[in-house]
Amino acid sequence: MKSMATPNVVDAPPRPEPPVGPRLIRWGVTLAILIPFIWGTLGLEISPGRIARAPELVWSIVSSMFPPDWSNTGRSIEKMLESLYIAWVATIIGALFSFVLGFLAATNMAPRWVATPVRATLSAIRAFPELVLAIMLIPAFGLGPFTGTLALGLHSIGTLGKLTSEVIEGIDEGPLEAMKAAGGTRLSTIRFGVLPQAMPNILAYWLYRFEINVRASAVLGIIGAGGIGADLFSFLKFRDFPQAGMTLIVVMVTVLFIDAVSGTVRRRIITGEPGKGPVSRLLGLLRISRTAQPA
Repeated sequence: MKSMATPNVVDAPPRPEPPVGPRLIRWGVTLAILIPFIWGTLGLEISPGRIARAPELVWSIVSSMFPPDWSNTGRSIEKMLESLYIAWVATIIGALFSFVLGFLAATNMAPRWVATPVRATLSAIRAFPELVLAIMLIPAFGLGPFTGTLALGLHSIGTLGKLTSEVIEGIDEGPLEAMKAAGGTRLSTIRFGVLPQAMPNILAYWLYRFEINVRASAVLGIIGAGGIGADLFSFLKFRDFPQAGMTLIVVMVTVLFIDAVSGTVRRRIITGEPGKGPVSRLLGLLRISRTAQPA
């Protein structure tokens, strides 16, 4: 009987130690996050006792808002429409100016000596929140929706201008080079090479900015810049919680509806495919009913 030969066992090479550099970087990033968090928590005087009492205090306010007082619903809807007007006009202002400034800020569309100061201007505009801009504009234009519209419009220019420039810088340069090689002018290159690639994302950003402006316009009303925020602040200040609950419901229903419609339109613009949600079905029914009407 032949004995089976024992295979030679080759010892595996020792596993190399992981480099020290990446571990130090991970620990450094972790400490850079934790240390400011702990420092900020101590500076804000956040204690476990206050955190434990927070749900009870919030629930006491929320429960006092129900049942809502619907006697003043008409005024709340009117002020909510004013907030929508402010948001829409501000978005149009931001879209028009940012469209031009976005091309001037894109390094592949404008020379450096033009793009750099335009980028700095857009960054300076974004440095001021909408609320601060409204406070700065109140002494010049007074209280009212016009001031809120200007504040939101200016901030929209800064935000949309940056996003537009980034979209333009991210386009495929192939079509542009082909049109230049074929003798296309600068204007025709932008018209047929840049806009078809950039406009879907730019339009989506415009719609998303409108959603943001709707929320921001409700906040600007607190300082008297128009919109529903003034009524909400007044109800909470005088502890008229049923009226405040009704106002919050009007705001939430409006914002949720706008978010749903805007999200559906954005997906349709970017992907080119209709959505499958209830808003998409509603828009499809409206489109079908319109085409079915006799001429």
